[in-house]
Amino acid sequence: MLVKTIALALGLTGAAGMSQFPEFSQQYKQRLGGAVNELSHVVASFDKDAKNEGLTRQDALVQMAAAGGFSARRADSMATIFERHAQLSNDMTALQGAGPFSRVRLIGNMADKDLRGQVWEEFKPALPLTFEGLIFALTGFFGGYWVVATIAMILSSIGMRRSDDEIAAEVS
Repeated sequence: MLVKTIALALGLTGAAGMSQFPEFSQQYKQRLGGAVNELSHVVASFDKDAKNEGLTRQDALVQMAAAGGFSARRADSMATIFERHAQLSNDMTALQGAGPFSRVRLIGNMADKDLRGQVWEEFKPALPLTFEGLIFALTGFFGGYWVVATIAMILSSIGMRRSDDEIAAEVS
């Protein structure tokens, strides 16, 4: 009875947690889009300034780095911005048009710690009343229930072996 109660509790916890994924991932995708848009403006502005000086992006970064001091530090920070923009743009491309079930498969494209933290700060768990929410809730419930049932079965099996060994030792 205790195992069933624990399995039910873990199943309900899994259901509550998993049912939040569709909305959390949607909010992540929205923030990702905003971040890509803002970084695109920064990148375009830098590229425009470099072009106006007759430089490529890479040439401008090299020239800034050679100047030393603030310019060198700014070159490093711009290189980081370019890398982040490229990564977030790739993630956005992958997530574009993906529904909640597809986003599970693409969870690696929701790996930016800053964005996840921002989404989590603003996220308010709610009872999902959508088909997707129901499917995720059921998946979480059965997943949690299965974990407890499997652990209980393994522990029961170990306990049964010990009892058999003890009985065999007494018979001998």
